[in-house]
Amino acid sequence: MNDESNHRPRKPAVFPIESETPTAQHTQTPARTPASFSDKVMLTPDAEDPFIATTAAVEALDPPEARPRRRRFSFGKVAASAFALILSLAAGLWIDHLVRDLFSRADWLGYTAIAAVSIGTLAFLVVVVRELGGLMQLTAIQKLKSEVADATALGNSKAARATVGRLVHLLAANPRTAKGRARLAETEGEIIDAPQLVDLTERELLAPLDRDARRMILAASKRVSIVTAVSPRALVDLGYVLYESARMIRTMAELYGGRPGTLGLIRLMRDVIAHLAVTGSIAAGDSLIQQILGHGLASKLSARLGEGVINGLMTARIGIAAMDLCRPMPFRALKRPGIGDFLADLTPGASKSEGPNGT
Repeated sequence: MNDESNHRPRKPAVFPIESETPTAQHTQTPARTPASFSDKVMLTPDAEDPFIATTAAVEALDPPEARPRRRRFSFGKVAASAFALILSLAAGLWIDHLVRDLFSRADWLGYTAIAAVSIGTLAFLVVVVRELGGLMQLTAIQKLKSEVADATALGNSKAARATVGRLVHLLAANPRTAKGRARLAETEGEIIDAPQLVDLTERELLAPLDRDARRMILAASKRVSIVTAVSPRALVDLGYVLYESARMIRTMAELYGGRPGTLGLIRLMRDVIAHLAVTGSIAAGDSLIQQILGHGLASKLSARLGEGVINGLMTARIGIAAMDLCRPMPFRALKRPGIGDFLADLTPGASKSEGPNGT
């Protein structure tokens, strides 16, 4: 009997294991009360973030799309026209008096003066006709741009085809558009929707011209940056920037089908400068340039080199505005160039700028 009770299986039981160390106690830790850490955790503001600040600074340098100024009635123009007429009459009377005096001296002198006046008048009329033709061509390009935008917005396929035809005729003399014109001729009648037709025309016709325009702007910006960095006088800097800007604007207009004369060039330059002045894109602060070039990098550059970079960026902004005014179509299917497209070439060290910790 005693043996059977000793061999009976024992029921399972729980035996708590006490820790050998006296510090471990089976006491429940009280729950921590919620607390606010707003006074301990500091978030970096967007304005001080080196990555966000650099991107915002580059975008801030991109001027908005330039548009030609509205031609309004001005009493100044009326006064200038009146005085020009008076000066023309005075010049005519002086020439008439001179010819009469020459005839009184010798007949051959009078006939020579008449021949010279005739040749000069004919040449002057040719110049006037060319100037007026250039102004009319610039006006036609702006009108074509507005017609393209209206046809795209309204979805008018008939108007879109008509404007595309005029654009092809405008750029027919440019060999860079030969492939695009052939492509449009192959797909004639296959595209019905006006927006798709305009987008295809922009990609096929204007894409090679836009590439040339970007190279033109970059080359002019580099030349301005180098020349103004080594020139000894600020007057030389100003003169060279004006010369390079005028040459770039004229070449840009010719690239997109315009033929500006002297008056047309002056008109384009006035529109570009007025646009940049109104939008505040001419002046670039030192702090903004330092954000673009990198933390501490601008301070390591010499003063003249920094001025050259700023002048190069200004020339790039002028080129972008000129591109907006001379382009016969608004930017839709293709991306409009910005300062960031030229920044890496003008400031090679900007892409390797110092980090936020100065490393």
